[in-house]
Amino acid sequence: MFIAYCCIVIAALLPYVWAVIAKRAAPGYNNKDPRGWIAKQDSYQVRNAYAAHLNAFEAFPAFAASVLMAQFAQVDPQRVAWLAMAFVACRVLHGVFYVTVQQALRSLAWLGGFACVMTLMVSAAMKVGG
Repeated sequence: MFIAYCCIVIAALLPYVWAVIAKRAAPGYNNKDPRGWIAKQDSYQVRNAYAAHLNAFEAFPAFAASVLMAQFAQVDPQRVAWLAMAFVACRVLHGVFYVTVQQALRSLAWLGGFACVMTLMVSAAMKVGG
């Protein structure tokens, strides 16, 4: 489970990666009014990096819960590790595709991450359900 737990840590840090990219992509970041600053940006890179930041926060709770559910249900640790690593890879790609404005690939990466979470949850449910 070490790998899966490391993936939880990585997924918890990903929103901050995208926030740093957003803040460094345009001059004049204002920490007194960060939301006002982001609203004034006309750069797709800045706005999309910020959107990737928000989306990474949204995806994290379900992922963390799915890994913990799978661990609690004693799902095969290798299966959990592979799915956790796949989730992290999908989420990194999701952010990259968001920043580079590749919406179809971004949606595909999002779907891949979602599929990993659902697979972990269903695996846990099936394991405890018999």
